[in-house]
Amino acid sequence: MSADAQQLSRLLAATAAGDPRAFAELYEASSSHLFGLLMRILRRRDWAEEALQDCFLKVWQKAETYAPEKGAPLTWLMTIARYRALDLLRAKRPEVNEADDEAMTSELESAVGETQGPLQGAETMQGLGELERCMKGLQQEQRQSVLLSYYEGYTHQELARRMKAPLGTVKSWVRRGLQQLRECLGPE
Repeated sequence: MSADAQQLSRLLAATAAGDPRAFAELYEASSSHLFGLLMRILRRRDWAEEALQDCFLKVWQKAETYAPEKGAPLTWLMTIARYRALDLLRAKRPEVNEADDEAMTSELESAVGETQGPLQGAETMQGLGELERCMKGLQQEQRQSVLLSYYEGYTHQELARRMKAPLGTVKSWVRRGLQQLRECLGPE
């Protein structure tokens, strides 16, 4: 575990114990990363700010649920932020088919684990290099669909429209892409 990951783990543990100073330090250490992710997904500063606030409220309330053996602390924090962003998108974009969106979220959860993302262990340069290597191994459509769904928050329906492909095909690209990433990254 890197020094940054150790610091974040320590801060999460202290936050779980109710230490407001540790929570403030955790915010300072991680909010810029989370805000960047939220901006990529939400594309609106006001929504990203709202989601970041909600995210840290959830972190304050649920810090005791972080389990270091299940994933890196920044990954855990980014997962909370990502799910908050998706919740906000669902609330603000009523045209999104909720059944399709929930199916994709469920698929992502089963593929990468509830507290882990495809960036599990990627806080180190080695982890980022490994992820990049695995992403390059995907077919172009799979890579694009995984990136757009996971990092940009697109639903299957939105992917189908953007990629000009049938909905079933897009669902297969995402499912197979995540499966290949899981196999390539393997257990740590």
